Amino acid sequence: QVQLVESGGGLVQPGGSLRLSCKVSGFSLDDYAIGWFRQAPGKAREGVSCISSRADIIVDADSTKGRFTISRDMAKSTVYLQMESLNPEDTAVYYCAAERGFMCGLGFWEYDYWGQGTQVTVSS
Repeated sequence: QVQLVESGGGLVQPGGSLRLSCKVSGFSLDDYAIGWFRQAPGKAREGVSCISSRADIIVDADSTKGRFTISRDMAKSTVYLQMESLNPEDTAVYYCAAERGFMCGLGFWEYDYWGQGTQVTVSS
């Protein structure tokens, strides 16, 4: 059974940092790209970052480039999103998703499996 479970969200002050985790089971990261997405109230789901199954392709959204870093730990079957210099515009529910294949992109329609999401709130 394919599962993706996000964790690490919470309340953080502007300028702060958080690290999100996406623990996967039921498939191998060798076969699937993982993407991070976010959705703020009243807004469309937005791709944030993705890492390909071979980890040779990483794509970052312009809005988060230089502040967010995606990485993975194969031994733990976990993909991380390290978020720095957070601002209130980063407030959203963050999701991870899996896409079978060797490529990765930031289109939500490309992904087959989704986690339940974790809330990130940036506020003073």
